[in-house]
Amino acid sequence: MDWAKTIHKEGQRSAVLRTNELAQKYGVVQVAVTQALSRQEHRGLVERVGEKIYFNHLAPDSSPRDLVNVLRKDAYISLESALREYGISTQSPRVLTCVTTERSRELRTKTISINYRNVSPHLYWGYIRKPTRYGSYLIAEPEKAILDWLYLSLQDGIIPDLDEFDFSHLDRGKLLDFAQKFPSTVSTHLLPVLAMGGGRNNAARSLAAAQGNQ
Repeated sequence: MDWAKTIHKEGQRSAVLRTNELAQKYGVVQVAVTQALSRQEHRGLVERVGEKIYFNHLAPDSSPRDLVNVLRKDAYISLESALREYGISTQSPRVLTCVTTERSRELRTKTISINYRNVSPHLYWGYIRKPTRYGSYLIAEPEKAILDWLYLSLQDGIIPDLDEFDFSHLDRGKLLDFAQKFPSTVSTHLLPVLAMGGGRNNAARSLAAAQGNQ
């Protein structure tokens, strides 16, 4: 069996390979599939990302986002990754950051880095579904991504700095409404920034005003 061709063929329908499914589909014992994929991993065609799960590098237009809800069913992209995707932050995280109601986990392979942070079920909401070529993934709404980031930063004992965030395209009513569902410490750090006009936009206006007074 030519496993390189098989992986390429499977890549037309999915970015994820499951050893049990391949064994059943091609009439091969599962241990043989695992051994074959292990050899192909050395060639860089696939990467093992979980028990019986491999990421298919031969799948066109695939990305780690295809794995988000494979590795954790109850999870969505949030925190730094969502803030960058929405243009709220200009920082480009090297890790795909997510929140989940399941246990925290950090996946690191040669080419894939996904960090899942645990939140309690009552904070698991405020996300939408986005399609990919092979399926879909969940991602926080922009307002929820900021609040998740604030909340988990405070949980880590870090004083959050919102000065570099761009609040211009956010729904402030939704942001304030969402904030009421978090511990009060989140609003304590958020409200002063909103009162001043909001993060990077406020800094830009302050600079423009100062230049205009010169």
